[in-house]
Amino acid sequence: MPLEAGLLEILACPACHAPLREEGDELHCTGDAECGLVYPVRDGIPVLLVDEARRPS
Repeated sequence: MPLEAGLLEILACPACHAPLREEGDELHCTGDAECGLVYPVRDGIPVLLVDEARRPS
């Protein structure tokens, strides 16, 4: 379920403050290679907790 366009425009990575891009049911940090965290979206709600994020594989 895609996020509202306006919501995605204001969301940022909590770790590095870079913009996020939506890919499927996850939000990917567009920041530098040191961050690059991937945040889950559960039931249409972004979970922007660093402890819940994963490193891309």
